[in-house]
Amino acid sequence: MALFGSKKNKEDDKTAKSDSSEKKVVKEEKKDTGSMKDLYSEGVAKTETKKGKKVVKFSEASKLLIRPLVTEKATTLAASSKYVFVVDKKANKIGVAKAIEAVYGVKAEGVNIVNMKGKRVSRGKVRGQRKDWKKAIVTLAKGETIAIYEGV
Repeated sequence: MALFGSKKNKEDDKTAKSDSSEKKVVKEEKKDTGSMKDLYSEGVAKTETKKGKKVVKFSEASKLLIRPLVTEKATTLAASSKYVFVVDKKANKIGVAKAIEAVYGVKAEGVNIVNMKGKRVSRGKVRGQRKDWKKAIVTLAKGETIAIYEGV
């Protein structure tokens, strides 16, 4: 008596062979995707032209940019065309640059990202910590501006 079914029928062998050949075909189809550049940019950012202006649509822009950071230091940086934003924890430099272009219509020259650690806080005897967050400092060209700090 065999534990693992050493006795096989001829039909079982045929189905096993056909299943393995189907798997190979599926794997070959998945390999034909193109270069990494095509994979990265596919479906993420779309450019359109409207009335002579280039409009970039970035589907994740509202998810990446949480809010502009309005502090004293950030307003002094705005004079040198650097703007500070609170961004998603999973955001990277390329995604932030595309989101800035999609939302504000301004191309970013450089993006610096800083991981900020949440402050330790206490309420009476209970101690805790605020959430960790990420901030992005976006550098624009000299002539370009973003109207974030108006009316603040």
